[in-house]
Amino acid sequence: MLIGIDFGTSYSAAGAIIDGELQLVRFGDTEQFRTAVYFPELVPDPADFQLTPDLQAQLQIELRLARTRQREMASAAAARGQLPVARSEADLQREALRVVRRQWMEQQTREATASVASFQHALFGEEAVEGYLDSGGGNLIESPKSMFGYRLDPQVRKVIVHIATHILEHIRLCASRQFGVPVRGAVIGRPVEFRSSMGAQGSQQAIEILREAAGLAGFDEVSFLEEPAAAAMHYHRSLDARQHALIVDIGGGTTDVAHAELGAGAAPRIARSWGLPKGGTDLDVNLSLHSFMPLLGKDSVRIPQHQFVEAASVHNLPKQREFRRQDYRLVDEPYGTRLRALQEPGATTRLNQLAERTKIVLSKAPGHRVQLDFVEPGLAVDAGREDFDAAIEPFLGQLERTLERVRGDLDELPASVFLTGGTSRSPRISARVQACFPEIPLVHGDPSLGVVSGLAVAASEFGG
Repeated sequence: MLIGIDFGTSYSAAGAIIDGELQLVRFGDTEQFRTAVYFPELVPDPADFQLTPDLQAQLQIELRLARTRQREMASAAAARGQLPVARSEADLQREALRVVRRQWMEQQTREATASVASFQHALFGEEAVEGYLDSGGGNLIESPKSMFGYRLDPQVRKVIVHIATHILEHIRLCASRQFGVPVRGAVIGRPVEFRSSMGAQGSQQAIEILREAAGLAGFDEVSFLEEPAAAAMHYHRSLDARQHALIVDIGGGTTDVAHAELGAGAAPRIARSWGLPKGGTDLDVNLSLHSFMPLLGKDSVRIPQHQFVEAASVHNLPKQREFRRQDYRLVDEPYGTRLRALQEPGATTRLNQLAERTKIVLSKAPGHRVQLDFVEPGLAVDAGREDFDAAIEPFLGQLERTLERVRGDLDELPASVFLTGGTSRSPRISARVQACFPEIPLVHGDPSLGVVSGLAVAASEFGG
């Protein structure tokens, strides 16, 4: 059996077409879950590597081996009448240290894999966040999709694959239990452009990570479909007449656009797609920086601004590690104490949850008071509509420029604009999309389930 999987930055969902009807996979009481996984046992972090006495002894062994190899290579070169390639003692020490570090990481990965092999140890979605905050230990991974397209150390890549495998196997097992048959195939949604530091190569790496993780999770058959194309298939089923439509999918991590010919029973045809690697998580970070971080010293103390970005970016593990490494003992009060409180386990996660909640409330309400007692008793921020406007404007500008480029690329305007994706719930987002196409009807799809519904349709056609 094949299912459609929307492996989202913020939330994930899955579904299948059963007897001609869409059935969404249920994860407990919900039809989607926050893309987060909590391991009570720590997933290995390469930054935790330190030369213990045992590792120091291992380093000396590797250094002796490196020196022996150096002498053997010099002797072989001399026998051939060639000059030996000289390597300094510092070079040999660096080589030995890399070997020891790699062996340590591999051992940590093996131990972590063994310790979390059973699903009784892992929590997913909101339970993952709650478990992490309640325990104060272990490792919470939020929005792992955000890291798929970035340059990764080989050992870090193994950890990322390991995390994605757990999430995909969680989805597969829930679907198998619900449908009563083994689920072995999937059509997985993908953005037009992954968030990446490597351009097109990053998107290719992200697909490779997903494919490898899906295989390890028990899927024998996997294909990928761009998310706006999946949303187009969902919209296609509701149209009686053939038309050209523009699909705008604004999710947690990316914004994707597709121009498609849909409706009237004929197969949907995707003519072109565009991508913007920005989404709802960027709004959360911007709101945190604008409204919350000034209470922790932003713009008031001599701390590099990027450290506040690192604190706000809970979906980026390297940035979170960098923030936790900082020493704020000499920072002027009250900011030093507040920053150290934010370095405590779970504190940046709590702050991000409050930023996300504030974003949702201010989308409709004129103001919102947020208590920050976990940072300092009695500390609070009053965020107003003007704060929300200032935080959201950078993304709105990027969205508008993207849609202007789309409009310029089209030979003729579409008959409708279909808007979906979790971030499309914001009235400000919807209004900006409409402003870019004022003469075209704006059709609102299901913000959460438009993409997964189309993926389920694609899975049924592929499987059939």
